[in-house]
Amino acid sequence: MAEAAERPRSRLIFILPGLVFVALVVLFGVQLTSGRNPAEVPSVLINKPVPAFNLAPLEGLVANGQPVPGFSNQDLKGRVTVVNVWASWCAPCRQEHPLLVDLARDPSIRVVGINQKDNPDNARRFLGALGNPYAAVGVDPNGRASIDWGVYGVPETFIVGPDGTIRHKHIGPLTPENFSAFKERLNQIPRA
Repeated sequence: MAEAAERPRSRLIFILPGLVFVALVVLFGVQLTSGRNPAEVPSVLINKPVPAFNLAPLEGLVANGQPVPGFSNQDLKGRVTVVNVWASWCAPCRQEHPLLVDLARDPSIRVVGINQKDNPDNARRFLGALGNPYAAVGVDPNGRASIDWGVYGVPETFIVGPDGTIRHKHIGPLTPENFSAFKERLNQIPRA
């Protein structure tokens, strides 16, 4: 009698992993065919004020003979600002960097960077080699400010309106393929 009760359980042990696998395949298939862009993860911070923060500057970073400042949430008011979260150890950050340099040439847009969990010497070398598009660079050594911004990983780029609210979040690197759409979003924000 005990053997008869064991048979359905042993079959279940063999069938259960297969059922879980099939369920996962169906779930992933639905996600892939939904037409949704995985780089556009909804953020609860969209249309909300930027979180309160105050980041120190990247020590020793100089532009035009002047130290590049750090920045705080208060510095993101008054004009459209692109906030890029980056690190020197991030390969996609290196790939998107020329697009940020190009974007920084537009005088109506301020580009600032949050340098996340990085070695200061490496961060300065990165900007020295590739150019510095940032009007300000705030250092986030432990990633706390990035967490408050809802950052999943570097790079991520935000558009902040002149009123200090987050208007758009782009997850992953800016690329030639998505840069036009990003600039279109940027141009939809009224200038102060």
